[in-house]
Amino acid sequence: MPGHDDFIMVSTPFHLRPYRADDEDAAIELWLATWQRAYPSIDFVARVPWWRARWRDELVPNAAIMVAEQAGALIGFVTLDATGYLDQLVVAPDRWGSELGDRLVAEAKRLSPDCIALLVNADNARAIRFYERNGFVHAGEDVNPTSGRPVLRMEWKGQPE
Repeated sequence: MPGHDDFIMVSTPFHLRPYRADDEDAAIELWLATWQRAYPSIDFVARVPWWRARWRDELVPNAAIMVAEQAGALIGFVTLDATGYLDQLVVAPDRWGSELGDRLVAEAKRLSPDCIALLVNADNARAIRFYERNGFVHAGEDVNPTSGRPVLRMEWKGQPE
C-alpha cells in the first residue's frame, strides 16, 4: 500500500511569456488535444496540416501570442490581433476550470484594453459561460466559414478611464 506522501501533488506555478518560433510544435499539439477533447466527433488530426499553415501564415505574423508555460511545457496560449480580435484561447484540457483561462483572458485585456471580440461555437456552452464570467457579452450571431457551425460573436469593452 502506498504511503500518504505518494498522493501529495506539488503544483508548479505557470508563467506567461511571448510566443517563440520554437513553440510551434507544442502549440499545434496543444491545439489538437484541446479541440479533440471539446469536439470528439470531429477529426482534428486531419485538420493539422491546414491548422499549421494557418498558424504560420496568418496568426504568427499578425497576432500577439502569449503562451502559458509550466515546468517547461506549454499548457495554454492566447492570440490577439491588432484590432482586438481574439482568434484562439487554448487551455490544456487537464487545466480546464483552473485559473489558467482567466489569466490568459486577463493578458488579452492588458494587450487590448479598449475592446476584444471573438467568435465561439454556439453549441460550446462551457466556453460561452467562461467568456460571460470574464465580462464578455453577446454581440451577434454568424456561421463559421470553415466548419459551417453557428457561432456567437462576443465582445468585451474596457472601462473608460
